[in-house]
Amino acid sequence: QVQLVETGGGLVQPGVSLSLSCVVSGRMFRIYDMGWYRQAPGKRRELVATITRSGSTNYADSVEGRFTISRDNPKNTVYLQMNSLKAEDTAVYYCNVRLAAIDYWGQGTQVTVSS
Repeated sequence: QVQLVETGGGLVQPGVSLSLSCVVSGRMFRIYDMGWYRQAPGKRRELVATITRSGSTNYADSVEGRFTISRDNPKNTVYLQMNSLKAEDTAVYYCNVRLAAIDYWGQGTQVTVSS
């Protein structure tokens, strides 16, 4: 059983930055491919960014150039640095890892971008 805990959400104005963190339990984090997803009210959960065990990254078109995913293996933590936030980035953000075809999710952290 893997547990994921996200922190760092909040209410911010458009244009500012925010950083999310996700701490993952266990001793195998370094071999996990990790992802950040988000779900806005009334919408499906969507992929935001991924980072492989080797550090390769991938981003949704909507956040490319504004968001950066990174990881710190000794800290069992994956980060999402979000810059130039827009109102359409408002959502609950979730950390994810898929192990043996099972998706594990954190509880989510709310990000609200509003003036």
